[in-house]
Amino acid sequence: MGPPASGKGTQTKMLAEKTGFPHVDTGSLLRASIKNEAELGKIAKSYIEKGQLAPADLVASIIKERLLQNDCKNGYILDGYPRSLEQALMLDEIMKEINQGVETEFKAICFDIPDDMLLERIVNRRSCPKCGKIYNTKFLPPKVDGICDDDGEVLVQRKDDTEEVAKTRFETYYAQTEPLIDFYTKRGNLVHLDATGSTNEIFEKLLKLL
Repeated sequence: MGPPASGKGTQTKMLAEKTGFPHVDTGSLLRASIKNEAELGKIAKSYIEKGQLAPADLVASIIKERLLQNDCKNGYILDGYPRSLEQALMLDEIMKEINQGVETEFKAICFDIPDDMLLERIVNRRSCPKCGKIYNTKFLPPKVDGICDDDGEVLVQRKDDTEEVAKTRFETYYAQTEPLIDFYTKRGNLVHLDATGSTNEIFEKLLKLL
């Protein structure tokens, strides 16, 4: 867990490559479910098209469907889920059901980083529309300005990567997700990660925590 642009997506993908555990993130699952016109995806699409968040129980169903797949049997990496206490309690129920009542061993990793640094990351963030690779014009620029190193596509800026939208997203995170810090701290599951530094430096710190 961590605020927008704290590096969760980048680090969890690297961790998945390192460990062989599948990388599970709700955004990709929702998009795939909608694209495949799955029943849950059709329901999710009806909310998203209205600019609304998909209901917690719907997201939980999509997560459960993914965690029941064979590649998740030995472990998995959840990226940005759960995002609220309600989702955390739903995840508890999912894991109990999957493991037939046996408690699942896991760590909740909180990415800690100052808001001003996050803001710089967000407004300078660019991504490749083809491969999804993330760049930062200030901290991690491409070799050729505005062009993806891997496939030569023109980089784009997400519509929500503006200072005004970012501040709203921070407010949402602190209101909904920060209570999870207390929740998992009391359970003894939470570890804090200093998410400042280069991508490789943060990854080394992450590996030490694990």
